[in-house]
Amino acid sequence: MVNQKGTKLFDLHSHWGTEKGYPFRTEAERVQQEKTWRSAAKYVTEEEMADTFRRNKVKVILDLGFTKHLPLEEVKAYHDYALETQRRFPDVIYGHWLQLDPRTGDAGIAELERCRQAKVGFIGLMIAGASVGFAASDSIYDPFYQFCTEAKVPVLILVGYTGLGAGIRGGRGVKLELAHPRYLDDVAIRFPDLEIIAGRSAWPWQEEMIAVLLHKPNIWYELHGWSPKYFTDSLKRDIPRRLKDRVMFGADYPMFQYERLVADWETLGYSREVLEKVFYKNAETLFARLKQ
Repeated sequence: MVNQKGTKLFDLHSHWGTEKGYPFRTEAERVQQEKTWRSAAKYVTEEEMADTFRRNKVKVILDLGFTKHLPLEEVKAYHDYALETQRRFPDVIYGHWLQLDPRTGDAGIAELERCRQAKVGFIGLMIAGASVGFAASDSIYDPFYQFCTEAKVPVLILVGYTGLGAGIRGGRGVKLELAHPRYLDDVAIRFPDLEIIAGRSAWPWQEEMIAVLLHKPNIWYELHGWSPKYFTDSLKRDIPRRLKDRVMFGADYPMFQYERLVADWETLGYSREVLEKVFYKNAETLFARLKQ
């Protein structure tokens, strides 16, 4: 499927379509993908994945989310794979979100710096508190936040409901409350010079997320993983108003296809100016700020 209108997109968060990087690693996870996302696992080559981005006019930041559950030595091999793939396709892969077990401490920070020093596009840090068991405001992340502040590296922190573990008894250990926006509010206070991106629709705490965004100007918002048709009415209302300079596009490829997402955004009735801000201009503004 192709973004037929040729709309330029800056995708703040998607996964890998290749077998090596695919987000769902086990048969049980792939079964859950069909139930939760109503899509089936289908692997593509690195070339085919890059071509999908190219045909849809996408610059993307990719996420190897499963690495946060792996030993650091294994993680390094995946990071090298990500960096090498970006070297091959710099026209469409803008960079990578790195997910590390926060208990790796100094060794994890050294790995973050190693990848950053490779100077192969953008490298950022991603926090998935509900999956690793530590809220984003937990002091275990403080050395990582300090590093990112000094290096002018943004942090993407997931908020709201996640499909991971959904429908499984015990939710596979995922504690939803650890993705509450209140934790970002605390991080923004303690690290006022850190650029923070809230990732995903924050449902069922969308009102709280809007309040935090309005109050803390060092927090941005990208909306991967949801069709905009299913956003809350309050979020739909504020995107072209109070949040028009703060909301950014995220796809969650390969679970979602660009054609569908662009079409769904178009149905909301926003002006072309607002859509362009969401699709790419707000992200370009953020990354231009980081380069200053």
